[in-house]
Amino acid sequence: MSRTRQPPLVTGISPNEGYPWTKVTIRGENLGTGSMDLIGLTICGHNCLLTAEWISASKIVCRVGPAKDDKGDIIVTTKSGGKGTSTVSFKLMKQEKIGILEQSAVWVEEMNYYDMRTDRNKGISPLSLRPANPLGIDIDKGRILQKDLEGLFQGMSGDFTSEKFSATWYLIENHSATSFDQLKVAANYLRKQANKKNEGSLAYVKGGLSTFFEAQDALSAIHQKLEVDGTEKVEGSMTQRLENVLNRASNTADTLFQEVLGRKDKADSTRNALNVLQRFKFLFNLPLNIERNIQKGDYDVVINDYEKAKSLFGKTEVRVFQKVYAEVETRIDSLRVRLMNKLLEMPSNLHDQKRYIRYLSDLHAPGDPAWQCIMAQHKWILQLMQNCREKYIKGQKGSTMLLGPMLDLDSDVRPSPISRLTQAGSVKRASSFQSSRDDSWRFKAPQPVTFVDNLTEIVISQLPNFWKLWISYVNGSLFSETGEKSGSVEKFKKNARSRQNDFKKMIQEIINSLVKLIRGALLPSSLAEVELRQYGGWESKMELSGQWLTHIIHTMRLNYESLTALEIPNDLLQAIQELILDLRVHCLIITLQQTADDVKRLAEKEDWIVDNEGTTSLPAQFEHHVVQTLQSLKETIDCKPGETNIFQHEKNQQHVYELSINIMKTFIDSLEYLSTKADGDLDSMHLSGLSVDMSSPDLLASILENFSPTPEQKLLIVLSNCEYLAHHTFKNLAQHFEMHAFHGTEKIAQVSIDTVKNLDQHLFETYIELKADPIVGSLEPGIYAGYFDWKDCLVPTGVRTYLKEALVNIIAVHAEVFTISKELVPRVLSRIIEAVTEELSRLMQCVSSFSRNGALQARLEICALKDAVASFLTPESNYSFKQALEALPQLSNGADKKLLEELLNKFKSSMHLQLTCFRPSTRSMVKT
Repeated sequence: MSRTRQPPLVTGISPNEGYPWTKVTIRGENLGTGSMDLIGLTICGHNCLLTAEWISASKIVCRVGPAKDDKGDIIVTTKSGGKGTSTVSFKLMKQEKIGILEQSAVWVEEMNYYDMRTDRNKGISPLSLRPANPLGIDIDKGRILQKDLEGLFQGMSGDFTSEKFSATWYLIENHSATSFDQLKVAANYLRKQANKKNEGSLAYVKGGLSTFFEAQDALSAIHQKLEVDGTEKVEGSMTQRLENVLNRASNTADTLFQEVLGRKDKADSTRNALNVLQRFKFLFNLPLNIERNIQKGDYDVVINDYEKAKSLFGKTEVRVFQKVYAEVETRIDSLRVRLMNKLLEMPSNLHDQKRYIRYLSDLHAPGDPAWQCIMAQHKWILQLMQNCREKYIKGQKGSTMLLGPMLDLDSDVRPSPISRLTQAGSVKRASSFQSSRDDSWRFKAPQPVTFVDNLTEIVISQLPNFWKLWISYVNGSLFSETGEKSGSVEKFKKNARSRQNDFKKMIQEIINSLVKLIRGALLPSSLAEVELRQYGGWESKMELSGQWLTHIIHTMRLNYESLTALEIPNDLLQAIQELILDLRVHCLIITLQQTADDVKRLAEKEDWIVDNEGTTSLPAQFEHHVVQTLQSLKETIDCKPGETNIFQHEKNQQHVYELSINIMKTFIDSLEYLSTKADGDLDSMHLSGLSVDMSSPDLLASILENFSPTPEQKLLIVLSNCEYLAHHTFKNLAQHFEMHAFHGTEKIAQVSIDTVKNLDQHLFETYIELKADPIVGSLEPGIYAGYFDWKDCLVPTGVRTYLKEALVNIIAVHAEVFTISKELVPRVLSRIIEAVTEELSRLMQCVSSFSRNGALQARLEICALKDAVASFLTPESNYSFKQALEALPQLSNGADKKLLEELLNKFKSSMHLQLTCFRPSTRSMVKT
């Protein structure tokens, strides 16, 4: 409390010297605002606060107590001004006391005996004061009860001033543990005191001899006068007459002052009653003061006053005091009930709980308030958790939206566990999660997510105080701030140790409820049917995404770390570790399943725009999407201290392997779907023209805008994408799988490559069939057009039209393939040429005979075709050419050879522009 007044200053004391218990008046400045403000008063170093009576801010009356110092200052201390100073001092005088058994030649006035315990002055006879220790040795009392002594010495007393004094009682009561040697010393002391009394009587007579002589002279003078005066023989003695006069005067006085004396007695009685009220005002005002302090919440003051009253009047035999003290006990009983209700009232913070428990302990409340508080808080935490679940279950039934409500725990708004436990630990979920500083994500989060956040927040906000309350209960600091080892504190600590198993069960129940409530919302299949009725009730269609599950895992890990920081035993938190492991497995599986669904929808984003490598953006999008998925799973897969590796169980390994293969196959199936679907099959697909850079020397001219690819072009684009997947994408993804600790990554890559190669082969055969069949089918009609006959034909003049048309068609295929991917050109043209040469060889072998001109014409066309497509020949096509030439007759003379050479040169010259695409400089050679 801050000071509001100047420190007290003592400027005068009256009297300024005296014996102990002298009543003094202290004067000065700022001596307090009232009796409650006065908290300290010392004179010569002795505490005189018990006898202090505050009169005004400039006057205090008290009695000086016995002090070690003969002279010292007067120090006044107040709440409002603090410790004061003094400009004057008081001198304490030591007086020679005359014992009740000592003779005195002068009159000894009665002394005021001060009783510090009851704050009363009792004017008593000196004969009632006990002398010093009569044996002259230290009193060494044993542990014999007073009741036992009263039963042993019935009708006797241990008080040596009593007529029924028993020396045996006195010795047993005060010297039961005194040694025999000490008792011998005490006997010698008694003998010396007896001798001293005999000597004292003689000294007393000698010292008062003059007084005796004076009294003797006075009596002799009176006797002589009586002898001289003879009237006593006639009228009686003078003393008789004096007695009669005095009796009449007394009767007259009684008659005159009887009414006055009656009023005086009544006034004295009233004054005595007022004095009693004044002296014991603390007790008489205590019930009202207790009520006022309870209303103000000053429980410490109430407890201090109660302890003081209990020590002073707890065993009083005065009826009026008993009546007032009974009222005090009634008020204290109501206070105990009030404090117990406040203690059990929830919610309550740890500071208030400790305060109320300490108050109840000081008031000696029945039972164990601390344990009652622990049980009440345990029940309160469980109820909060169930209320949280019921709130969300009801909200779920009232609305079909998956948006979670704002955090509202009985209107007790607290920061989220994420922001409270770690301000820097924001949830990293790529771009799909909101910043940790923005709580708007709570409006967008599904109900199970906000439920888990609110539920863990309850545990984080309540369980630490619950645990700390138990620790304080066990070590005894709950009952004593100073750590003193009193009997009651040790009793409470013993009770706490006996209840350790019960408290452990409470913690276990809270943790199990937390885990089962979360399992009921996220993993209902992990609970039994009976547990589902208590902890479940969520709609089964509310499936969370992997990102939200990762957020929940992050929340649970923070929750586990905060509970571990409280030094809660790990065996009590094992259920949370098991829940985190199951959530990690569930998150991994759900994420991979959702990734497969997302990959399936990637086909909608195919725009058919190819790059310089002949692929669209689809393989890159697929790879990017899978890599992002693996990155989002990093926190889930990584093991925190004490956690189990998610791939430790073979069942999880197999399941993850199958899901990873499913993702790859799903994308391959999408490619197959894209290669065969019609343009109208997917309305949402945007098909733009193929974009080709005209400035590139390896590319043809740009294609017209808004060009929709034909089915054959789609096959080529998908083929190009398949080759890119097999040679790049799947190998890259295998490395990423391995980086994230996936098992069987090589097998995943191999199965994926084999699958895409099968699709590639299927699509390739389909395209070759589409392109080769028309060309092959046109050969035979072209050869025999115009009723051409190999046996009867003119001298060759050049390559006929059918072969030129076949080459043009092959060139068209080359252009189409080159437009998509120049890497596919050798592969496609080689297969088409194989089909053409095979058909041509068959047709030549089917001819029964050739004329000279027919053989020359056939050789010219076969050689022209072979020279034109020489760069794309394969062993199969070379073999077909060989069979075709072997079916022809050999040239017999040089003229035919010369003509053949001239006609071939003529063909190459006339078809120079068309045959440019077959030059080796424009494409890669075919690997044979």
